[in-house]
Formats: sequence, structure tokens, C-alpha cells
Amino acid sequence: MTQRTLGDWLAYLEQLHPSAIDMGLERSQQVAARLGLGKPAPRVVTVTGTNGKGSTCAFIAALLKAQGLKVGVYSSPHLLRYNERVQIDGLEASDEQLCEAFAAVQAARGEISLTYFEMGTLAAFWLFSRSALDAVVLEVGLGGRLDAVNLIDADLAVVTSIGVDHADWLGDTRESVAFEKAGIFRQGKPALCGDLNPPQPLLDKVRELSCPFFLRGRDFDLANTDQNWQWRGVDARGEVVELRDLPLLDLPMENAALALQAYLLLDLPWDAGQIAQALADARIVGRLDRRQFVWQGKPLNILLDVGHNPHAAQYLAERLASRPVAGKRLAVFGLLADKDLPGVIQPLSRQVAHWAVTALDTPRSRSAAQLQAALENLGASVQSYSSVAQALEGQCEQATADDEILLFGSFFCVGEALQWLSRQTQGEGANGGAG
Repeated sequence: MTQRTLGDWLAYLEQLHPSAIDMGLERSQQVAARLGLGKPAPRVVTVTGTNGKGSTCAFIAALLKAQGLKVGVYSSPHLLRYNERVQIDGLEASDEQLCEAFAAVQAARGEISLTYFEMGTLAAFWLFSRSALDAVVLEVGLGGRLDAVNLIDADLAVVTSIGVDHADWLGDTRESVAFEKAGIFRQGKPALCGDLNPPQPLLDKVRELSCPFFLRGRDFDLANTDQNWQWRGVDARGEVVELRDLPLLDLPMENAALALQAYLLLDLPWDAGQIAQALADARIVGRLDRRQFVWQGKPLNILLDVGHNPHAAQYLAERLASRPVAGKRLAVFGLLADKDLPGVIQPLSRQVAHWAVTALDTPRSRSAAQLQAALENLGASVQSYSSVAQALEGQCEQATADDEILLFGSFFCVGEALQWLSRQTQGEGANGGAG
């Protein structure tokens, strides 16, 4: 039999299970037992939340790596390559590693049907278990309680924020979402929450499991000025720890504050200068991701963000308002059909001078006509395009070096934009870093 490529495996996984999402741990637990999978590293941090999971994971991983620890990170979805989902000691897993892992899971599952995500999660755990890691940081895919990532008992469980998203699976209230996310908590193990007002079901789970609980605004918090920011938290003994004059970050500092509290509870070396540098070094593609590029000889600015629900849109709007540009903001926007369109565009309507909207390259996309109609109802200036690339080029036509192109609304949208940017910058020597 010809050996499968990674592309072959991914195509196979997409048709392996009757539904793309099938919440529950039973199938994955059985296969994990057959594989002999246990705790993948001495330290495990699991992160869930409506928004902010990716940047919180990036901050925690950066803090751990700064101590010379060998760290694994599992995240989803990916933007360009599946390999992005599995990082081992700072490097994406190779095609060969992933193929070997998928083959191992395939051999173990036998008659048990697994979803694409379940297969990928078990493959990541299998790779981590063979990599002699010091720590792993696990990002929950959907919810928490019934997500395949929750197979692993975390030493620290982190909830970033609680808002309504994925209502078909998590319910349409903050209370139902909080119940699902609190499912990652473990008996007697620390639980952290970055939401300033967590709903009662999360607090109930903390009490039920006797978790040491660390809440933003009570046990840890941050304050920032135009020049820097400060942080305070408490260690496992309840003693207050402070950091002052930290440099401002591009990624959300609320999530950095949460990551700092998680790191403090792991009882690792605490060097203020080293910690500040680790936070500054943390990057995540597609989250408040500022870049410069050259288009037809013209230097331009773009901000990429995968925000696609009202909570993320409100946060993005606040960040834009606090960082005005010399010119104007021009948006490129696409959204999936199951997202709250009015809730996403309303907070940003005052920040954008002109919108370019497009359907995304997936059957799950809203049409450009729907996006245009909703924006016109808000009095916005808007034009429809047939693809992300054409929408981007339309905005590039009218943009100046003083303007900023804001591209947001979906992982699909940002993924297509990254491919477009890659084509533009080949041979241009453009700066691709966040700034």
C-alpha cells in the first residue's frame, strides 16, 4: 500500500465520521486507552474561553520556554497549514511526524469512529507523549466539558472569557457556556478565570471540586497607561506578587495578565526582566496582527484579526479606538453564516470608513449580499467582491500609507489573506512582523 501523505490523511479524516462535530469523550477515551496515552508531560495547562484562548496559550508557552523548558502546544484551527496545530519545542510538527501519529491512532481505533478533531487531538497527544516534554499547553477546540482535549487532567485549568458563541452546541446563555467551560476543572487543582463576572455555574463547579480559584479583578489584575502596564497576582501561598513598568504589547494584555497568574502558580523561577521579554516575544498569527507590505510599489498597512463574534468585535473596536491611525481604516470582511452578524459589525461601524465584503471559500459562509445589506442598514459605505483577494485589492487601490486595512471576521478570511500577502511579498522584502 502506498504511504499516505499528510494531505491524504486530512482528506481521509474529513470523511471518517458522519458529522464534523460530535460532542462527547467516550470514543476518544477508548482509543486513548488502547494507545496507552496518559499525561503527556509533567506540567499540563488547559485553556478554554470564548475569546483569547490562542493568545493566552502563546503567552503561557513563551513564559515556559523562557525557562528553557521543552514545551508542546496544541491549538486549533489552523490558518495555512495543519502543522500549525501541533508545536513541539517551538517548531511545528512535520508532515512525517503527523502522518506517523495518524497511522498510530488509525491502527488503535479499530471499529471506533472518530471525528477529524478527535483524530487530530489524539495524534497530538501521541506525539507529545513521545517527545520528552517538560510542559504542554492545550487549547480547547469547542466548549470544554465534552471536548477531546479534556481527556487530559490539567494541573492548571484556565478560562479566558465567557460569551455566547457556538450556541448550537454550548447553549445560548452565558450560564450554559460557563457550565461547559468549567468542565475542564479538576478536583483540588487550581482554576483561573479572566472573565470579570463569571456566571454562577462556573463558580458552582469551583466549589464542587474544591478548586483553588483565581479570578481577575480579585486575585490578579492589570493596569495600563499610554507608556506601560502593571500587574499584580498571588502565588500558591496567597502572597502578593507585582510587576511594574512592563512594555505595552500588541496582543491583549488581559490575556497576558491571565498567563502571568498561571505561570506564577507553576512555581517556576520568577525573574521580572526575563518575564517581560518573554511576553514581548509572544506572537500569534492573525490576532491583532499588524503588518506592512508593498502593493504595486505603494507601502501599505494591514491589521489581521480572526475575531468573529460580538465579544471579539467589541474588544477589537476598543483597541482600534485606543490606537488611531493618521488616515482612515478600510475594512475587508467575511463571516460564517452561524455567526451573529449585527453583533459583529455594530461595534466596529464607527471605526471603519469603507467596507469591502465578500463571501468566504466555504459552504458555511454568509453571502456578500447579506453582509452588504446589513452594513448599509447601519449607513456604512460598502462594496461587494467575489473573493477575499479581490476585496483586498479593491481596498489597496484606494489606500494610502497613512491608512490601515482592517481584515477580520473569520479564520477563513485571515487564512485567504495570508496566502494573498505571501504572493505579494515574494521578492518585495516587505516587513511581515507584527508591529
